[in-house]
Parts: sequence; C-alpha cells; structure tokens
Amino acid sequence: MARDNWNKEQLIVALNLYWKIPYNKISGSSNSLIKQTAPIIDRTPAALAYKLMNFTSLDSEKQKIGNKGKSAASSSDKEIWNEYFGQWEKLALDSSAILATIQNKSIEDILELEPELKFTEGREKERIVKTRVNQNDFRQRILASYNGKCSITGISITSLLVASHIIPWSKNIQERLNPKNGICLNNIHDKAFDKGLITITSDFKVKLSDSILEKRKEKNIQKYFIEYENQPIVLPDRFSPSIEFLEYHHQNIFNK
Repeated sequence: MARDNWNKEQLIVALNLYWKIPYNKISGSSNSLIKQTAPIIDRTPAALAYKLMNFTSLDSEKQKIGNKGKSAASSSDKEIWNEYFGQWEKLALDSSAILATIQNKSIEDILELEPELKFTEGREKERIVKTRVNQNDFRQRILASYNGKCSITGISITSLLVASHIIPWSKNIQERLNPKNGICLNNIHDKAFDKGLITITSDFKVKLSDSILEKRKEKNIQKYFIEYENQPIVLPDRFSPSIEFLEYHHQNIFNK
C-alpha cells in the first residue's frame, strides 16, 4: 500500500465518502464503505478512516457542537474541501469517474444499470448515468445524515427508507442535490409527503392535511399518521432541513 502523500484523486473520493457515512461510524476502519473503497484508491482502511476524521476538523456543523475531529487536516485537504463543498453534483460525478477509471470500468458498470439501459447511446445515456449517480449520492448523504433512520418513525430498515426531496426534484434544479433539501422518511410517509398529505413545519413538527384528519377514526390512519401529529421529527447530525424549503413545501405542496 502507498504511504506517500494523498493525491487529488484520492482526496476527492475520500471527501465524497465522508458525506456518505454517519459521523459516528467514520472513525471505524471496519465500516463496509471504508473497507470497500480503501483498496481501490490504494490506501488501508485505517488510513482512509483517519483521513475522514481529518475532514471533520473542516466541518463547521460538527464544530458547532464541539466536535472538532482530528486537527491534522493538510493544506491539500483544505483545498479539496473548499473546492467541492456545496458542489454536490461535481463531487459525485468526479468521484464516480475517478473510481471507474482506477478500476478500468465505465461509470455505468459501477452503477450496475439495468441491462436495457446499457444499450442506450449518446446524450440520453449520458443523461441517465448522470442522473443515477446524483440520485444514488443524494440518497447516501441523506441516509447517513439521519443515521439510517426515518425522521418520523425511527424505522431503520434501509430498504424501506427514502431520501425525500422537500422541494420536488423537478421543481428546482439548483437545489435538487442540496442535502438541506432532503429528509429521510419511510416509504409510506415519503409518499404522503410527496402528495402533500403531510408536511414538516418550520419548527420541525409533523402536520397532517385535512384529508387525513377526516379519517382519524380509522385504525390504520391512527397508527400510521395520527400518532405522529404535531410530534417533532428527529433531526439529522448534519444538514438540517432548510426552513426556506420546508416553507415552500407547506405553501406549494401541502394540501391544507
């Protein structure tokens, strides 16, 4: 394994990984994503985990809660952080391209696209690959921020969780990949949120639409919705939902 300084490509991959792992699992070299990624970029899991901890010293959200992380962030770490912070699409695409190149694969091979999509050509194929990379990375960032749990119910079965957009994907191109425009919900509440049957208020509480409240005597409605009325959601470790985006959802999506 290499023991020289980290190059730019390695740092880009590491930074993208940083946002995909819950903070309380970053320091462990046994994390599956760390173990999977480390050999690809010619680093040990321990070295990659340590680099991720270095990034925490640059993370203002972590510093606000007194979590300064390792203090050994290098000038190269800071350069990569400053170049890519907030540039979510660029970070996702650049990291995916680097990993694909190292493994002598195409990005679509790494994504394991459905067979029928692999035969798509030209700009349409490029669009599909780009969208899939962005969607996958957005989902991983949101689930990591919420520690893999639904913010309303606490359900932690990954296959039942959705990285819900507060402002719908199609409504705001600039904010569609912003983690503050995401919230981790289970499948049922994601669909209800998307259809405007529920919303999250600016003080982070669940609000139900009249169409649900009208059915409040039904047993299943009580179980899946009424129980959570006016209850606070569990906020993420990082990227708390934007109040501006929540207000947009309340005004434009929610069925009052």
